[in-house]
Amino acid sequence: MGAAGIREFVRQYYAQRDKQGLVFDDRYNGGGNISQMVVNRLQRQLLMCTFGRTSGYRPYPRALFLGHLACLLNETSASDGDIFPAMFRRMNLGPLIGKRSWGGIIGITNRGMLLDGGTVNVPEFGNTEPGPEWTIEGRGVDPDIEVDNDVFSLLQGKDPQLEKAIRCCSTSSRRTRGRCRSPRRRRSRPVDESPPRSGR
Repeated sequence: MGAAGIREFVRQYYAQRDKQGLVFDDRYNGGGNISQMVVNRLQRQLLMCTFGRTSGYRPYPRALFLGHLACLLNETSASDGDIFPAMFRRMNLGPLIGKRSWGGIIGITNRGMLLDGGTVNVPEFGNTEPGPEWTIEGRGVDPDIEVDNDVFSLLQGKDPQLEKAIRCCSTSSRRTRGRCRSPRRRRSRPVDESPPRSGR
């Protein structure tokens, strides 16, 4: 969830916007500070359709994904890796699949080097719901569908969590989300052939 992460998001997301479904893998995510940027793009809604005479269809807003989404998380989804699936759920973007996340989102600040080469990180930034209740910290984010990647499956080269997410997106894709359709041809208005009224 840092500079490398947002570069990968830009590289992979925009090229896949015509797909029927996308799976976001938040597992083994140690945190960062870009979840807002990603969620901001995923929550965009189709507001209008533009059909060009020769250029075809374009959605409005342009950077929009209309397929179905799912998000994977596990015990090592931490900090901003906790926040991303929590906001993914809050925006009703799709199901969370896997195991409960780590549960640590209090932000820290590096206060400088010590004489022995160590550092001091001070917890400084807490997070609440839109109200007085603390959120996520000490609890984590529970998945909507709990799936364990057991050792036997992993040794066989399988990924049960990913396989479940793909099945969810495949099933959901049969129920279409809002999409643009070619507009119906407008009916031409009948021509008024009555003689013009004489002016006074």
